[in-house]
Amino acid sequence: MSSTNPIRVLVAKPGLDGHDRGAKVVARALRDAGFEVIYTGLHQTPEMIVNAAVQEDVQVIGLSILSGAHLVLVPEIVKRLADVGLSDVLLVVGGIIPDEDISSLKAAGVHMVFTPGTPLPEVVDYIRQNAPNRT
Repeated sequence: MSSTNPIRVLVAKPGLDGHDRGAKVVARALRDAGFEVIYTGLHQTPEMIVNAAVQEDVQVIGLSILSGAHLVLVPEIVKRLADVGLSDVLLVVGGIIPDEDISSLKAAGVHMVFTPGTPLPEVVDYIRQNAPNRT
């Protein structure tokens, strides 16, 4: 993707989780890597996240979840994305995700799960290599 068309990433905090430090660190790293980053803030519903993705015409959605509600919230977001025709969006999840839940999230439609300690350049490279092109 050329520098005239940066990758557009929505970073969202679904559910009632009130801790957003990690999401802000990732958002800044993505911005510093040249991506356009939209951060939705805390306490987002699946509907709010999908609506923002549509309005902002993003290629990537990054969900930050620490609350343990990932097995409920993520499939709902995937369903709503499909309902609005955004099945091509690269969906990544980061946060406190137990290893045993990663395969369930991937089966639900998540492309990659980043757990605590993942180096930021690894997140940037994954998104850069896997974000869908939009013209």
